Amino acid sequence: MIGAIKKIVRTFLPFRKPVGSNWFQEDYDTLSIQAQKSENRFTLSGSDFYPCLKDRTTTTPLDRHYIYHPAWAARVIARTQPSLHIDISSTLHFSTILSAFVKTEFYDFRPAAIELANFHSGKADLTKLFFADNSLASLSCMHTAEHVGLGRYGDPVDYDGDLKAIKELARVLAPQGCLLFAVPVGKEAKICFNAHRVYTASDVCRLFENRGLKLVEFAYIPENVGGLAYYEPNSLKDFATEESYGCGCFWFTK
Repeated sequence: MIGAIKKIVRTFLPFRKPVGSNWFQEDYDTLSIQAQKSENRFTLSGSDFYPCLKDRTTTTPLDRHYIYHPAWAARVIARTQPSLHIDISSTLHFSTILSAFVKTEFYDFRPAAIELANFHSGKADLTKLFFADNSLASLSCMHTAEHVGLGRYGDPVDYDGDLKAIKELARVLAPQGCLLFAVPVGKEAKICFNAHRVYTASDVCRLFENRGLKLVEFAYIPENVGGLAYYEPNSLKDFATEESYGCGCFWFTK
C-alpha cells in the first residue's frame, strides 16, 4: 500500500506545489485510523484511489471569462425578461440554468444530448442559421464566434467564418430584439490558431453597427484581476486595453 501511495505522489505531485512531502500518504493514514474508530459505512481501499492532487489552493480556481460573461448575460436577461431565449453555442451551464426561469432553446454545430424541462437542444450552423429574418427577440452567442472557421470543433476552415456568423446573428434578430454577444477582446486583433480569434472592442461594434445594430451596453472582463467593468456605449471608439486576452460583453439591439 505504501509503495502504491508513493507511486501516485511521484506521478502527480510535480504538477502542483506540495503541501508537505508526504501529505497524500499522511491524509490516507489519518482517514484509515478514523475509519477503524467509526461506523463501517464505506470501503476504503487503495484500489479505489482517485487522487486529486491539484486542488489544495488558497482560493477557488476560476476561469474568469466563463464565470463572468454568463453572470453578465443572466443579469441582462433578468432585466429584459423574455418569454423565450435562443442561445447559439454559448457555454451549456448558461442555457441550462437559464431554462429554470425562461424557456430556452440551445443550438450548436455539435448538438448537446440534454433533457430538461423548459429546455430544447438542437443542431445549427451559425454561418447558415435556419431562423427567419427578424424573428428572434432574445438571442445570445457568447464566446463562440471567435472559433467559427478555425476547424477546432470540426467545422470547415473559413477565414471569414466569424463574419458570416455575425451577419447571421444580425439577420435573425428581431427589431428591438436583444442580442448578447461575447468574444475575446485585446489590444490587437489576431488569430491564435486553431483556438480562437481576438478582437478589438471597436472592431466588434463596427461589424454589428454596419449591419444595423446599436450597442446598448458594454462590459469588459479583465484578463487577470477585477470583475465586470462597464463602459458607456458611446465611448467604445476610445476604448483600449493593453491586455492581450480580456473578454468583451456586448448587448446589441436592432
